[in-house]
Amino acid sequence: MRLAVAGNGAFGKNHLRVYRELETAGAEATNPGIALVAAVEPDAARAADAAARYAIPVFSTVDELLAADLHLDAATVAVPTVHHHAVASQLLDAGLDLLVEKPLAATLAEADDLIGRAEKGSRILQPGHLERFNPAVLAVEPELHRPMFFESHRLSIFTPRALDVDVVLDLMIHDLDIVLTFAASPVREVRAVGLPILSPKVDIANVRVEFESGCVANFTASRVSTERVRKLRFFEPRQYVSIDYARQDLLVIGLNGGIDAAGVSAKAAAVGLSPEIVAALAAGKADPALLAQLAAAGKADPALLAQLAAAPTAAGPAPGLSFAKPPVTPGEPLRLEILSFLEAVRTRRAPRVTARQGRQALALALEIQAAMAAHAERAGLQDFFNPGA
Repeated sequence: MRLAVAGNGAFGKNHLRVYRELETAGAEATNPGIALVAAVEPDAARAADAAARYAIPVFSTVDELLAADLHLDAATVAVPTVHHHAVASQLLDAGLDLLVEKPLAATLAEADDLIGRAEKGSRILQPGHLERFNPAVLAVEPELHRPMFFESHRLSIFTPRALDVDVVLDLMIHDLDIVLTFAASPVREVRAVGLPILSPKVDIANVRVEFESGCVANFTASRVSTERVRKLRFFEPRQYVSIDYARQDLLVIGLNGGIDAAGVSAKAAAVGLSPEIVAALAAGKADPALLAQLAAAGKADPALLAQLAAAPTAAGPAPGLSFAKPPVTPGEPLRLEILSFLEAVRTRRAPRVTARQGRQALALALEIQAAMAAHAERAGLQDFFNPGA
């Protein structure tokens, strides 16, 4: 399979690296016959770096790439979002299967056009929603029942990359895609607020989404934080689940039968949990939501909470709590994403993340942008968006 990468920026560099690693590990059963043969990069310095690092021709335009007649099978599109449609449409029309970095396109009209071209040419078109391949997300899917409340936090330190889009399309869209997939329900209402801080576009946003099923999701995303946080928590009947994307960690707290409250409170004190949680357990008043709040506030480490799983059970009015850390097989999400894409190309089956799912995430992101703009107008926040006015 002969592959190219369009774009050698922050994301493109990693796609080039993984393709070359897979090519080198050609004996791997899941990856026979990979060949990285070219790249596209208009910036001379970045083009020279890619050419030297990977010993491949680097073209300044897609036209030049296609004119070289390299018999390409597939490509990654990792150019700035505003150029996704122009680059991807050329490559689709040339008969290539594509992995397009998120978001799929800058507008719904562009996304629909790409989907139409892919379907007409029977091409694979996979949007690069990386977190769908996070090992913790892969591990939690068997635990899903009926999620009814989500809380997502994605915070990042400011960097001068991806400033052609706001924080919703840059960061939050990962969590929008996952929650849309997990909730499996149409959106009923969106409320959102966002402000530009260090760039001309919105850098920090808070969003509330309500679904037709009654499920509610709260999203917070910031690219001007002093710390990096990538977490998703959700509640469903008799269960609370916490995902740490960065650590690839998963904690599941379940509500079971009765427990011996005195025995559990003693065990809680012995492992160093806070006085308030010890008191709550002693009174038989603790529930998954309470423990989740304490864990989220840093008052009880999940590792300590997990030790309560061994508490003796007995008949009684107090709810029983089970703590489990389902096994998570570590792995680089980008490598898993690319392997999934290559498998879809090879088998001609629909990719794990489809183009229509990418469009769905984009549609919600654009609806959030509209809600933020409406809020800014109502609140008279024009000075934030027009600092020179």
